[in-house]
Amino acid sequence: MEEEGLLLASPSSSSPSLLSGISNVSTRPFVLAFTVCSCGAFVSGCISGYSAPTQSGIMKDLNLSVADYSLFGSILTVGIILGALICGKLTDLVGRINTMWIINVFFISGWFSIAFAKVIWMLDMGRLLHGIGIGISAYLGPIYMTEITPRNLRGAVSSCSQLFAIVGSSLFYALGTVVGWRDLAILGVIPFLVIIPLLFFIPESPRWLDYTEHVKQQEDGDSGFFKLFQRKYAFSLTIGVALIALPELGGHSGYSYYTDSIFTRTGVSSDFGFITTSLVQMLGGVLGTMLVDVSGRRSLLLVYFASYGLAMSSIPWIVASEIYPVDVKGAAGTVCNLAGSISSWLVAYSFNFLLQWSSTGTFLMFATVTGLGFVFIAKLVPETKGKSLEEIQSLFTDPLKNSTP
Repeated sequence: MEEEGLLLASPSSSSPSLLSGISNVSTRPFVLAFTVCSCGAFVSGCISGYSAPTQSGIMKDLNLSVADYSLFGSILTVGIILGALICGKLTDLVGRINTMWIINVFFISGWFSIAFAKVIWMLDMGRLLHGIGIGISAYLGPIYMTEITPRNLRGAVSSCSQLFAIVGSSLFYALGTVVGWRDLAILGVIPFLVIIPLLFFIPESPRWLDYTEHVKQQEDGDSGFFKLFQRKYAFSLTIGVALIALPELGGHSGYSYYTDSIFTRTGVSSDFGFITTSLVQMLGGVLGTMLVDVSGRRSLLLVYFASYGLAMSSIPWIVASEIYPVDVKGAAGTVCNLAGSISSWLVAYSFNFLLQWSSTGTFLMFATVTGLGFVFIAKLVPETKGKSLEEIQSLFTDPLKNSTP
């Protein structure tokens, strides 16, 4: 039977459900790889959800001002920017699996730095290390899952893995209402008891191995970054940057990091807000996973931008991980990740100040950005569902096909 990645390609004539489809074609290496990526996404979700329910506790215990806590919240995105700068080159240079080891060092060090922080710089250092880890993993997770999964399950598997980020964020939203901020940081280390042992057993991406062989045969093996800026990649680069950056400019980071402030200002109990947000994100994430290979990426992107569905935030990265050839994928991942990270930092740092200026004005600005994103997708983004990576990349580099909806 033909093999694609770490999954056996399923027959195209059948249309099994998501769970039965995955179970019918799964191999042991894929199950281990999926588990590691899912746990990694779970950790990223825990980190993203950490600052919202702990804001009042941290500010009280360490005597932080609004500006101090805004720095703590936004310095995560500074780390993400640093991670974005190196993510593509690092994963191309040392491989997907070795990069996972590096990410886990950042995550574990960050949790301990926060848990035992006595002064603000230790708190900020932990958050910065977390940001670097997320900046790398935001690119690595979708790329690795895309490279090891056949076309008919690629979207669902990638989305299902990223669904665990929503689970992690939702869990920390809920736990943060009953657990102290130091104890919550210690709990963040638990997933690594699963991740670290499994990293010894998961295989490297077959596409990365092919890429390294290709580079060895080329004298200009380091020209990948500059190749990205050729005319034929202009369309795909525009799509990738826009899909990653626009949700962040639409307020994603502000809502994720400062949920406590938002609900408090509206007179709603923050505990009720956290629980409601968690339930909505879980439902949206499950629906996105079930529909991404049925309704398609483009349809869910339209829903994501129209409703500002935080739970579907993995969909832009699924598309971005599909549209670039392997020889420019690292460079493209760096550019897209960097654009999203800078946008995230701008929103995260300014969010509390914007709320003090005008809550209504703040969310009207965010609504305008997401509205522009909706129009952009409707006019320019083609569908990638059911196509091989080679077919998708041809679609995005062929000027005659670029105009196809």
